[in-house]
Order: sequence, then structure tokens, then C-alpha cells
Amino acid sequence: MSDREPPRRRVPGPARPVRPGSQRRPGPGARPARPVRRPAPPRQAGPTVLRLGSPRPRLRMVGLALALVMVAFVVRLLQVQAVDASTYAAKAQQNRYVGRTLAAERGGITDRDGVELATSVDAYDITADPTMFTAKATKTSDAPEQAAALLAPILGQDADTVARKLRTKHTQYVRLARRLTPQVWNQIKDLKSALTAKAGTDKTTVNVLAGVFSEPTTKRVYPNSDLAAGILGWVNADGKGGGGVEQQLEKVLSGKDGKIRYAQSGGRQVPTAGSTETPAVAGSDVELTIDRDIQWAAQNAITDQVKKSKADRGYVIVQDTRTGQILAMANSPGFDPNDLSQANSAAMGNAALQDAFEPGSTAKVMSMAAVLEENVATPATHVVVPNRLHRGDRLFQDDIDHKTWNLTLNGVLAKSSNIGTILAAGQLGKTQRQANQVLYSYLRKFGIGSATGLGFPGETSGILAPPGKWSTSQQYTIPFGQGVSINAMQAASVYSTIANGGVRIEPTLVRGTKGPDGRFTPAAKPKKTRVVSEKTAKNLAQMLESVVDDEEGTGAKARIPGYRVAGKTGTANRVDPATGKYHGYTSSFAGFAPADKPRITVYCAIQNATKGNYFGGQICGPIYKQVMEFALKTLQVPPTGAQPARLPVDFTP
Repeated sequence: MSDREPPRRRVPGPARPVRPGSQRRPGPGARPARPVRRPAPPRQAGPTVLRLGSPRPRLRMVGLALALVMVAFVVRLLQVQAVDASTYAAKAQQNRYVGRTLAAERGGITDRDGVELATSVDAYDITADPTMFTAKATKTSDAPEQAAALLAPILGQDADTVARKLRTKHTQYVRLARRLTPQVWNQIKDLKSALTAKAGTDKTTVNVLAGVFSEPTTKRVYPNSDLAAGILGWVNADGKGGGGVEQQLEKVLSGKDGKIRYAQSGGRQVPTAGSTETPAVAGSDVELTIDRDIQWAAQNAITDQVKKSKADRGYVIVQDTRTGQILAMANSPGFDPNDLSQANSAAMGNAALQDAFEPGSTAKVMSMAAVLEENVATPATHVVVPNRLHRGDRLFQDDIDHKTWNLTLNGVLAKSSNIGTILAAGQLGKTQRQANQVLYSYLRKFGIGSATGLGFPGETSGILAPPGKWSTSQQYTIPFGQGVSINAMQAASVYSTIANGGVRIEPTLVRGTKGPDGRFTPAAKPKKTRVVSEKTAKNLAQMLESVVDDEEGTGAKARIPGYRVAGKTGTANRVDPATGKYHGYTSSFAGFAPADKPRITVYCAIQNATKGNYFGGQICGPIYKQVMEFALKTLQVPPTGAQPARLPVDFTP
């Protein structure tokens, strides 16, 4: 048997009551006491309550996202304001501020009485901001094309050209058109307003003209249409003088442009952002010597005759003999400087100053002046004029066949004899070479071969070779006006010199200028040169009267009742500028009145008359009469009442 006693079995006694709040501590191997379950309360009928999850995870995620965004902003801010600050500031300044030119108001041009011949009126340059036509700005890819289709008919331009300008990159400013009338800009404004109104009610409509703007400027206007256009010239698309006085006096008329720089947004100036401005200085007004009424009469007369004669062109010059001032300078055909698109380029200059032509018999007065001044003859000197004259390599003749004429020197001029002029001029020297030199010196004194002094754009000085280069024929043709070339102003100046007692006054076209302050500055006094003596000039005036007054003269159609008229006809072979060969004729008439107390000179020339008569006395004599009569009445020049000298034309051998 085992030494251990068998375990004793405990007989459970009666259970002890458990005190409230007390707990039996289990012993080793004891089972844990089971909790006492209370009966569940009875379920009540009603809606099921949903319990939300905890918000903390979501708040943490949102906070993290915001923190990341703030970090990105801070990094970008540091880059813009610290790392690349100067670069972005420069770009902002460039995009925000724009500059433009403030056009100076162009000075006006008036006649001698202050009547406007050229003036400036309000106009607009049409501009655009290409950045407002991009697909991003307009939400449409073809905004430039849509805008161009609307603008092109108004601007008078090709739609593709306008669209190309609107697509210009890297700029906020392009000019679509220059110097358009307020009416044109009003059309564009009305169209913009209509698109804006429609876009407000129809969200599918885009105002493709929102980026179109205007800048105030001025436009040149010529109130009298083509009157004096050859003198005035025109202003080109850039606002600069393109011809005539507009070009010659560009610096005086144009003034000085100003500048403005300002902040802009959406093509509009930001008033509160400040601006810098250099004001423009207006140009000066120019007062011409031209009399508008006399200019009108001259222009009408020459235009009518050029049409009747179917001529290439013609010109008339009216000059005050006492002052040298030009009262009229008319050309036909002309042009309207208001509408250069319709102008003939060949007619856009001033042919009276730019054409060089052989004057013909109107130049004989210079040969006669040399003969009288050198005392080799007098108006009464006898000159025997044969039907033909052989000199050098040519046989010379007059415009008509005739028996031998027994003429005085006065008669040679009155009948316009080429042969008589050759014989008279030959007396200027002991040899022909000496005679040539003397004649050349007088031609130069009269201004032939030199600029007139007007300084006009494109003016020709004519062609007068030195006597050492005269050909054999020129030695004899130059005395009667062939082989030498002049312009119309030079021809008129010759007769004004004789009318002014032998003193040549440089012609003038400008009386003075009036600055923006209203102060008038007269033009410089013209240069004066004594060409022949007063006695010679008086004798020449009487000889020129015979051309018009005497029945033997060639200028009877230039007579003016009540006035003594001095004049000379001319009909010269004409050099065709296209071929360089003689073709057609230059018909002319020159003279002054009253002959015994000269006040006005008139010169007329017509080139290549192809219908009717082409003799100068026949087609230019009537023009001289018409224009001279008008000018005498306009200037209220009374007749002298004295009787003409009536020098003898011929003699009895």
C-alpha cells in the first residue's frame, strides 16, 4: 500500500449567501462564476437609428490636402517674388503700359486773302489689340476671320489683309487703317454696340469686335477739289507731304508730334494708373501769293482749250510784275488731291515747273533785249529779210513763204521773223562766236538755265548749253527759241522782267507763315537783278505792243478793249519726251498789261495740239485775253488812257 492517504472528499455544505458588492474569489481549479444575465427589455417598434463613423480620419485628410496646397502656393510665391521677381516685373510693365504718338495738327494753306486751300479735319486711326482675338479670349477659333469679314467692307480693305493683322503675335497694338472719317468710326462703333447687345441676350454670340478701337488724328482736306492741286500737292498715307507745297514746306506745316505712355487694360486706358505725355506742337499755317479767283479763271481757261485742241497738256501762269508774286499757276490735266486713287500719275506734278520745252518765238524778246542793250540797233533799224537764209549747214525760213521783207527791228518782232532775228542777233559780235557769247550772257541774266528761286519739288532748270558747245545749227536757232529748253515759269519771268523796267525779281509763291501763336512771319524778300536798262525795257514794251496792236502783228487775238497790251506769240517744234524726236508743236503766248504801266504778266503754253489750229497766236492768244481781262478786273487795275506808240513795222527802201 501506498504511504499516502487517499484524498478526502469534501462534502459541500449549504451555500453561503453572497453579499451585494462582494465577490467570491475563485480558488485554484475553480470555475469562474458566470455573470448573471438580466432579462432583455422588450423591443419597441420604430425607425432604425444609423450610427455615423468617426469624422476624425476625414478631417485629417482634408487638413493634409489644404496643407499641400498652401505649400505649393508658398513655393510659387517665393519663386515669383524672390527668385524671378525682376523678370516678371519687366514682363508686367511691358504688357501693362503702351505708348503711342500724338499727331501734331498740320498747318493750313490759304491764298493771299486767307481763303482755305488745304486744311485738316478730325479723323480716326482704327486700331486693334490682337490678344483679344485669340481662341482663348473669344472662345472661338476664327475670331480674326469673323471680325475681318465685318470690318473689310467698312475699311475698304481686303478681308485676308485685315485678318492677318488681327492674328499678329507678341503685341497688343496694330493699326488697321489710317485717317478715316468720323462717319467710318461711327459705323464700327454701331456694329460693336449691336454685337454687345446681342451677346448679352444670346450666350452663343461672341462680340468679335471687342478688341477694335480708335485713335483721334486728322485728315487732310482740299475744299476746292482740284483747284491749284499742282501747287498744293498732297499728303500721303503717313501724313507727310507727297508733292507740291505740302512736300516743300513739310517741316513748317507738320509741326512736331508728341508722345504718350499709359497703362491699359482691354485696350482702354486705365485713368488711375497715371501716364506720361509730351504734348504735340501744331504746325504753322502757310499763306500763298495765289489769288483763288484768278487761279480759278486760269484753270478753267486752259482746261477748256486743252480739251478743244485734244492736246497733251497746257499751263497758264499769272504774275504780279511789280513784286514777282505768282497770282496763279494752272495746269491741265490736273488731279483731285482728295482722291488720289482716281488720279493719273502723269498729271500729279506741276507741269508748269517740271516740263522743259523749247519756247519758240516768245524767246525772241531776249535776243531783241540784247541787241538794244548792246546798242547795235534800235526799234527803227532797217532789216532786210529774204525768203530763205543760208547759215552753217542749214537753210532757214520763216513760218510762211514771202518775198523779201523790208522790216524795222520792231517789224521783225511784230511779224515774228526767224530770219530777221538771226540777222539782228548776228550783230552782237564781230564774229559768230563772239555773238554767241554775248547772247548767252543775256539768256543767263534772264534766268534761263537756272532754277527760278521757288525751290519747288521736281522743278527743272531747263537746258542751256554753254556757247562753246553750241552746234552749228544751234548758233542760229537759239536766237529764235529752238535748241534751248525752259519751263513755263522761266518764260513768264522774262516778260515780268521787261515789264518791271528791266529788273528781274525772283518769283515767289509764299507770302509768309502764321505760327500756332498767331504771329505772322513774312517770307524773305526775293532777290532782284538788273538785266537791261529801263530804256531798253521801255523800247521792248513798245515793240511788244506792235505784236498785238498792229495789223501786221501775230497777236491780234490777245487784244483787250480799253487796255494797252504787250505780248508775243510762239509756235515751236516740240520734242516728244517719249521718243526724243521732234513731233508736234508747243504753242504759246506771253505778255503783260497795261503795256505802258505794267501790272500783270500772263504766260500760256499748250503742248501738242492735235485738233484745229496749233499756232500760238490762235489758241493761246484767246486764253491770254480771257485770263488777263479777269485778273485786271479782279485787281481793279484801270486802263491808263494813253495811246500806244505804234512804232513802224516796215520801211520803204
